[in-house]
Amino acid sequence: MTRPLLLLDVDGVLNPYGTVQPPAGYTEHHLFPDEEPVRVNSAHGAWITEASTVLDVAWATAWNDEANQLLAPLLHITSLPVITMPAAPFHPSDKIPLIAAYAQQRPAAWIDDLHTPQAHTWAATRTSPTLLITPDPTIGLTRDAIDHIIVWAKALDAR
Repeated sequence: MTRPLLLLDVDGVLNPYGTVQPPAGYTEHHLFPDEEPVRVNSAHGAWITEASTVLDVAWATAWNDEANQLLAPLLHITSLPVITMPAAPFHPSDKIPLIAAYAQQRPAAWIDDLHTPQAHTWAATRTSPTLLITPDPTIGLTRDAIDHIIVWAKALDAR
């Protein structure tokens, strides 16, 4: 079977927002002038690397190439393929055709804090296994979510 994809959003997933203080384990970095600091949990890099042993990981974020330029070094991960998104701001459902074109018929796990009803319809109507993980944007990516994705990917391989 073709390796499944792991499609990663950044804001609300790797960069929690909506709280005054960052969640435990996060450090703030001033990456964009005149914008709020970016919150980074260095453990995420190890989790992404671990997930990459069973999934092909790609950025699915409005950060586009800046995810590799600014975030990957902080996470100590190699550059990842980028699914190029429209210039921000855009509606979260605008990601779906771009992600669908990238995923094609491959199994895909997509982590995004803003999965729309259209994203759920896309996932439910695909012929390939699809897993949507929607973290709380005030907490971000959790170890449980990564463990769930890894178990899901390994179960696909066992088919």
